[in-house]
Amino acid sequence: MEEVRARAPGKIILSGEHAVVHGATAIAAAIDLYTHASFRLGPPDNGDGSVVLELKDSEMVCSWTSSRLKQVLGDPVVSSTPVSCSPERIKLIATLVEEQKIPEAKIWLSAGLSAFIHLYTSIHGYKPGKVVLSSDLPVGSGLGSSASFSVAVVATLLALSGFLVINEPKSGWLKLSTNELELVNKWAFEGEKIIHGKPSGIDNTVSTFGSMIQFRLGELTHIKSSVPLRMLITNTKVGRNTKALVAGVSERATRHQDAMAAVFSAIDFISKELSTIIESPAVDDISVTAREEKIEELMEMNQGLLQCMGVNHASIETVLRTTLKYKLVSKLTGAGGGGCVLTLLPKVLSKSVLDKVVAELESCGFQCLKTRVGGKGLEICFGEQSLSS
Repeated sequence: MEEVRARAPGKIILSGEHAVVHGATAIAAAIDLYTHASFRLGPPDNGDGSVVLELKDSEMVCSWTSSRLKQVLGDPVVSSTPVSCSPERIKLIATLVEEQKIPEAKIWLSAGLSAFIHLYTSIHGYKPGKVVLSSDLPVGSGLGSSASFSVAVVATLLALSGFLVINEPKSGWLKLSTNELELVNKWAFEGEKIIHGKPSGIDNTVSTFGSMIQFRLGELTHIKSSVPLRMLITNTKVGRNTKALVAGVSERATRHQDAMAAVFSAIDFISKELSTIIESPAVDDISVTAREEKIEELMEMNQGLLQCMGVNHASIETVLRTTLKYKLVSKLTGAGGGGCVLTLLPKVLSKSVLDKVVAELESCGFQCLKTRVGGKGLEICFGEQSLSS
């Protein structure tokens, strides 16, 4: 098998952002927007084939000859078990990234390229090959684009390096076993560490396993969603400094200890109740509607509590006001201060109303993405299936 493809979903935080840092429960969920990766083995290595990475969305192609990789990084050390990237190795990899002369406007790609080089050379050595990447996810908007990048790349590398035990390839997308997914997840976390420094591991776990995850103080519990939720994700395109927002919440918690402790406690209860509702069976349209109404109320309460933390923004308010006109409930997702906003789309909502909502939001300069929440995780396929199918 000389080519493999993978797709790994992005994620949203349904409940508990910021409060999770202070010990509350939070819920993250996969969305059906994916990063797509394909990996094709290069021609037989005559000593100087190349490792190539094509980033379709950024219209960039990067390549390193096998001999250059060996010259900078030393003899390859290939491993089936995850390997952390040492500070010394990071510096060596940085020189390989700098040689690509990335334009200033795309300099944010550097961390992703460093993660790619570490993952490729640790799993596949310096053997030539080409990885092609494209994504449905807006970058840097809190939807887990870097984690889905790491998960998709790792899955293709492990599959073609023989480190995954895969049943006879069938046509179409294949799910991996729990053990194989665990291996991909651990490797992807190493990629996330290079990109983010100290990631929580939540984004790569949701991208690998899909569905929903409840997490608190480092403990992750998988939630089985009885019915996927439909959501509109509005990307305000307002950039934000996540570290500064997190620090701001902590400072407020120091100034108003009892009040903010009550806010975090309330969010903990909201996340736990939301988890129970999501797992409860919805047998008919009446119970689906009742379930959606409860979720909307919890989203509304969560948004109010996020406002108490000081992470709101005028762009988020615009989305809340616009969707409320159509009797739809929204909340920010992720760090706040801009970024993305979630709007629950009830099952009974007509297409014409949804079209009006989207048109009004897009007229404000926002990007709208219709998604199903709580769906599939990582999948792979072999052969000629198109990259974005």
